[in-house]
Amino acid sequence: MEFENQTNSRDFILLGLFSSSQTSLVFFSFLCIIFIITVTENTLMILLIHKNLRLHTPMYFLLSHLSFMDILHISNIVPKMIANFLSGSRTISFAGCGFQVFLSLTLLGGECLLLAAMSYDRYVAICNPLRYPILMNEHVSILMAFASWLVGTINSTVHTAYALQFPFCGSRAIDHFFYEVPAMLKLSCVDTSHYKRGMYVSGIIFLVIPFSIIFASYVQVLLTVLQMKSSEAWKKSFSTCSFHMIVIMMYYGPFIFTYMRPKSHHTPGQDKFLAIFYTILTPTLNPIIYSFRNKDVLTAMKNVLLTNFLLKR
Repeated sequence: MEFENQTNSRDFILLGLFSSSQTSLVFFSFLCIIFIITVTENTLMILLIHKNLRLHTPMYFLLSHLSFMDILHISNIVPKMIANFLSGSRTISFAGCGFQVFLSLTLLGGECLLLAAMSYDRYVAICNPLRYPILMNEHVSILMAFASWLVGTINSTVHTAYALQFPFCGSRAIDHFFYEVPAMLKLSCVDTSHYKRGMYVSGIIFLVIPFSIIFASYVQVLLTVLQMKSSEAWKKSFSTCSFHMIVIMMYYGPFIFTYMRPKSHHTPGQDKFLAIFYTILTPTLNPIIYSFRNKDVLTAMKNVLLTNFLLKR
């Protein structure tokens, strides 16, 4: 009742990850640090790709879009959490809910397709290197990035428009740290089974199929590398693929588990814990795994630092 009295009939309450207590201050500080690190490293990655001509390749072009999506994604969620914690108010307007769920679904769907495109790029580069200029040129990479944004936006528009029309009964308190569709459906007082079936279809398109493409691509890459005589190349490729698959599992696994299991199996604590992986942790890890472990990126960063240092002197 205390929460409900803080809102009008159109507002919702985000119960969040933590309460405004001294014990949660540690988690709040950690969240702020993670947000700053994520935005900084992804912004740095975009600037490096833009300024260094050696990074003007399809792979890094797709990586720049991934970094931009990660910046938008974490900025769509964390600042609101920080503002609510500092103000002591957990309200979010109906319009704010609509914007948050629309941008979240757009970026989640777009990133799923973009990660599949990136795995295809690595597959062509290693398994069909002679055909790479034909199969993965500038026009193809632009088309892949554009399709990821477009299809993600269309899917998000349909789901957002459909989900926001459901009537809500009783409490408007959402036991989550952002306005996510599965948590919102629990508040609806009508049958949402038709919408859930639509979510399963979207899950197959944006989760199951891209994940299958990524897994198949990395299997082919490893099989190709195993045929090479160089043990150093085998170790390097195995290490790279292993790190990539760990991040992929951290992103797709919780995402699939959240959006493709029955409504009756959802618990607030479990949903919030799983959402941390694909909304906060993977945007932080993506630049490290995909970019900063790469020799070309490290060389470009070194050149930028040396150039700026010499210019100042």
